[in-house]
Amino acid sequence: MAKAATRAAHAARALRDAAAAHERMATDVAAVVSAARAIAAALTQGRQVLAFGNGGSAADAQHFVAELVGRYEQERRAWPAIALSTDTSVLTALGNDYGFDRVFARQVEAHGKAGDVALGITTSGTSPNVLRALEAANERGLVTIALTGRGGEAGRIAALHVAVKEDRTPRVQEVHATLLHVMCELVEMELRD
Repeated sequence: MAKAATRAAHAARALRDAAAAHERMATDVAAVVSAARAIAAALTQGRQVLAFGNGGSAADAQHFVAELVGRYEQERRAWPAIALSTDTSVLTALGNDYGFDRVFARQVEAHGKAGDVALGITTSGTSPNVLRALEAANERGLVTIALTGRGGEAGRIAALHVAVKEDRTPRVQEVHATLLHVMCELVEMELRD
C-alpha cells in the first residue's frame, strides 16, 4: 500500500511539473507566433516544410508533418511537408557514406529550396546532425527554425528560435509536443484569415 501511495504521489508531482513547464512557456510565446507565421508564409507561397530531429524529436517532426499533410483541426488542402527521419534506406545510406552528422543536411541539399522552411527539433540544442542541417538550410536560403530546450548552438544557427527553458528532457519534450500543436493551430488560423 505504501508503494502505491508513493507512486501516486510521484505521478501527481510529475503532472504538476509538466503543467508548470507549460505555464512558464505560456509567458513567452512571441517566438512560437513568429515561427508559425513563417511557416504559413512559406505555405502560402507554395513552399514546403522539412522537419527533422533524433529519437523523440524525430517522432515530433513526423507528427508535425502528419498534421500539415493531413489536417490539424480544419478540413483543408494538404500542405507540403516532409519528415527527414522516416526513410531508413536513405538514413542508413547517408550515415554510412557521409556520417551520421550529415543524414539530415544531405536531404536538405536534395529537397530544400529557397523559401522553404527547415524545422530542426533538438532538446539539447546540440545534436550535430540537426546543426549541420540548419547550416545547409541557411546556405540554400531556407527559413530556419530551431525548437530546442534551454541551450545549444541550434538557436544561434537558426533564424527563428523557440526555446523551452526547462532543465529536464521529459519536460522539454512534453512542451515541444504542445508547441507543435499550437503552431499547427496558428498556421491554420493564419491561412484561414
